[in-house]
Amino acid sequence: MVIRAEDVRRSYGETVALDGVSFSVEAGEVFALIGPNGAGKTTLIRALTGTTDAEGTVELFGAPPTDVARHRIGLLPQEFSPAGRLTARELVAYYAGLYDESRDVDAVLSDVGLEDSAGTWYENLSGGQKRRACVGTALVNDPELLVLDEPTTGIDPTGRRDLWRLVERLADGGTTVLLTTHYMEEAEELADRVGLLADGRLVTLGSPGELVARHGGDSRLVVEAEDEMAASRALESAGYDLLPDERHVAVPVGPEEIPAVVEMLEAADVEYGGLVWRQPSLDDVYVALTGTDVTAGGDPIEGGRP
Repeated sequence: MVIRAEDVRRSYGETVALDGVSFSVEAGEVFALIGPNGAGKTTLIRALTGTTDAEGTVELFGAPPTDVARHRIGLLPQEFSPAGRLTARELVAYYAGLYDESRDVDAVLSDVGLEDSAGTWYENLSGGQKRRACVGTALVNDPELLVLDEPTTGIDPTGRRDLWRLVERLADGGTTVLLTTHYMEEAEELADRVGLLADGRLVTLGSPGELVARHGGDSRLVVEAEDEMAASRALESAGYDLLPDERHVAVPVGPEEIPAVVEMLEAADVEYGGLVWRQPSLDDVYVALTGTDVTAGGDPIEGGRP
């Protein structure tokens, strides 16, 4: 077992950041902590890596985090601001120099897609390139455990997927990965298991597929109608149940039923701009279990200690 957390608690004054969080991560597993700002993700990362005190039990590789050799862990914090007048290569090389043994700097830059920008000052890199350079600093020691706190924030979709492929390759090579994210697609794409955090509590735990099947609800056809009331009346008259909390009218149907819905809407003279069939996702799971969207909220603790 690489990570063990039992009843982890942390408060800042009267603000409860972590409220009895327990989970474990096995070797070679990709584990994602999901939640909006304010859920407690960054505070939990700090507790797990020994950079903040917490009540309860926290172990990495069977020992307290502060007793683990630093070369075994790679950490990318959410807030990380290197010196602007270092090139990408100099930045990664600096962190390589902190270890007795490290990976080849140019190989790391290639892994994070910065081989063509290696000589560019950090301050002149784009936002996505800066984040890639920071990921490189966490990889240079070839860690057994890689901890990534919101690793793809500020990265464009193409760059985000490139980093996903990198994480997958690392996991395939045996690296254990713990990441936090508020991108549900990222967790579904990468994680073997996910933990949903809300208000400092671990609401549920399981593989993305298990959680969606258990809590995600029905697949649905979303009708983007010009007159939503008319669309709702027509669908209800035809015997369809309307699903709540949708921006548009939605009914729980499978893809094979779409032609019948289209025919019914046309017969009722209901005009619509689009039909979208979608399966439930981790977004739906989070809303079902917490009553909030994962993009909502804000936490003064997440950005740093008071």
